[in-house]
Amino acid sequence: MTATPRMKVEIWSDVICPFCYIGKRRIESALAQLPQRERIEITWKSFQLQPETRTDPTRNALQHLAARKGWSMDVARQVAADLSNRARDVGLAFNYDRTVVANTFDAHRLIHFATAQGKGDDMTEQLFKSYFIDGRNIADHAFLTELAAGIGLPADEVKDALASDRFADDVRHDIDDALQMGINGVPFFVLDNKYAVSGAQDTSVFVEALTRALNEWNGDSSATPTHKSPH
Repeated sequence: MTATPRMKVEIWSDVICPFCYIGKRRIESALAQLPQRERIEITWKSFQLQPETRTDPTRNALQHLAARKGWSMDVARQVAADLSNRARDVGLAFNYDRTVVANTFDAHRLIHFATAQGKGDDMTEQLFKSYFIDGRNIADHAFLTELAAGIGLPADEVKDALASDRFADDVRHDIDDALQMGINGVPFFVLDNKYAVSGAQDTSVFVEALTRALNEWNGDSSATPTHKSPH
């Protein structure tokens, strides 16, 4: 039986990026409004905002942000409060005090593993939630294995993959693609290889862009490409 063709939507993101989690909720809301939602395939692409970060379970994102930016903790808390308010608008309860400073490379490898099993979106959601809400260490292999098993992935295979360098080249390839496309911030959404939406735009922006891309994909050549600026 031949699979029904679907229009590709690729999303470059990092699982420690607050705007990426917010953007995920907004595009999900937009997709829910589209009559042809089942004709769209979402693929998550890797991007690292802070590739040099060393995992440190003794520090949270507020402390890391203050040190990296040279800010006081009060300033860092104010920035986090603003982000948390934006997240609350889409139903997310960020908890920056519980976050764990983590390098995201292995988390991205796990997303690629899950994508190969048809569970990339589920894995991405659980990683976002683990970092921003549950305060878990998303660089810890034991936790990542547990998290993957929770969405139905084979724990032994996940453990073996994380212990090796499997999917490392896939992560690097995504990052290289982003650089070649001029992507220097996330989230970044590419619709049908030609339409682009940059940033966690309002749901209405995603509805418009998805509708135009889908119309053209369906054969309506009157649609024109859309590009929006970040956040």
